[in-house]
Order: sequence, then structure tokens, then C-alpha cells
Amino acid sequence: MKKIFSALIVSGAALLALPAHAALNVLACEPEWAALATEIGGDKVKASSATTALQDPHRIEARPSLIARTRNAELLVCTGLDLEAGWLPILRQQSGNPKIEPGQPGYLEAGSLVPRLEVPTRLDRAEGDVHAAGNPHIQQDPRNIAKVAEALAQRLAQIDHANAAYYQSRYKDFAARWNAAIQKWERQAAPLKGVAVVEHHKNMEYLLNWLGMRAVGQLEPKPGVEPSAAHLAELAAQLQRQPAKMVLRADYQDGRASQWLSEHARIPAVALPFTVGGDERAKDLFGLFDDTVQRLLDAAK
Repeated sequence: MKKIFSALIVSGAALLALPAHAALNVLACEPEWAALATEIGGDKVKASSATTALQDPHRIEARPSLIARTRNAELLVCTGLDLEAGWLPILRQQSGNPKIEPGQPGYLEAGSLVPRLEVPTRLDRAEGDVHAAGNPHIQQDPRNIAKVAEALAQRLAQIDHANAAYYQSRYKDFAARWNAAIQKWERQAAPLKGVAVVEHHKNMEYLLNWLGMRAVGQLEPKPGVEPSAAHLAELAAQLQRQPAKMVLRADYQDGRASQWLSEHARIPAVALPFTVGGDERAKDLFGLFDDTVQRLLDAAK
């Protein structure tokens, strides 16, 4: 009996010596940040995304299963800039998780780390769904991904200090590969400079700005307002005077309006993955930009 009791004590001590969890629980609001957390965190993190590439990140439902994942998160990584204003406050409130509140180490807002485009000088709801803090679709520029990666590595080290050297090592490796990839994409995309496009929603601005492309119109008459027949007809007439090479949309957006304009203006309709998981080639961050640049080049021929 004494031997059995001693064995139980030894087993109990061994269990207490194990970490409380195998990996840091990271919840991202968008797929690109979950992918980045995996790049930096490796097997020390368990990263998942609240949204998929085929969902509009402005609008999702705060389901009970998602609230449960938020409750268990040790780090929440979101774009911010009001992109998730319609659902993230509900998740936070319902989860009751104080670690991921703004201002705490467990919350990282990617949008506050990068130069922002289209910050309005005045707010008027008559102008549509305009974001007060600027255009939030920052993941379309890989240079922004680099800035967020550095901050994410520091934040992981702050929360999980025991693995700080591991996160720093993986960040250095990622940064070297990412910077080399950016140079490659910029060389490949050189013919796209100055190319005019029409976009479905104003969610391609960071991509166009990075590659030196320019938007001459949007399918939506105002941000967040569905394309109307009258607006599309006006846009088709405008393109006769001010041609565009292609009409762009994200994979999650309805393709009917861009297809209509494609047929009437005789320009290609191009669906871009927009984020990780948007199509078969965009399986990770590198695949996302490999595929995006190639699709643009194919359409510009």
C-alpha cells in the first residue's frame, strides 16, 4: 500500500511539472493574422480565425461556438480600424475574457501598426459605410504584414516569456523569407504599374497603392451599398471615355456585377483571394501574394 501511495505522489508531481497547456491559444479575427501567428509561433501556438476567406469580415454572426473560442483565447489579433465593429464587441462582452480587452497584452490591433490609407477628414453617413480610422483592408500590402509580424513576435514573447527566444528566432527566419518574397513580387509586378482597374468595393486600395495601380471606379455606388443597374450603366459609359484593364473583386464578393461590367466593357473580371484560404493557391501568406500577383499579370496581358 505504501508503494502504491508513493507512486501516486510521484505521478502527481510529474503532472504538476507539465505546462498548463501545450500551446498558446491565439484567436485571430481574420485568416491572415491566424496564418501569421502560425508562421511566428510554430508549434508553441494554436491559432485559429473567427472568419474565413469566403466571409465578409465586416459582417459575421457571434455564434455560441465562437464566443467559447473567444473565452479561451490568450491572445486576440484583429485588424481593428472598425472592421469588426459589428461583431467583435459582442464577442468580447459575451466571452467575459478580461485578458483580450483593448490595452491588455492579450489584444493586438494590426491596423494601428501600419500607415493607413483613406482616413476621412469628415464623417457623413450619406457617403456610405466609411471607416472613421481609415481603410481597414491593410493585409493587401505585404509590407504591412511585415510590420505586424514584428509586433506579433514581441507580443508572443511578452505573453509567453519562456519561449521568447523561440518566437524571435522564427520571426527572424520569417522576416528574411518575407522580404525576399516582397522583392520578387515587386519585380514580377513591374508591368502593372499605372494599370487602371475597377474594383467592387474599396477594399483593394492597399494592393493598388503597393503596386502603383489605380482605381478609376467602383461597382458599389457608395461603400457598403450594393451595385445598382443604373450605377453599372453609368460606369460602363465612363469606361468608354476612361478605359480600365480589368474589374477586381474579392473571392467572397458576389460576382454578378463584375461579370456584367466585364461583358459590357469587354475587360476581364478577376476574383482575387483577398486573404489566406481565398482559393487553392492561397494556402498561406506566401501563396496569397504569389496567386494575387499572377492573377493580375494574367488579366493585364
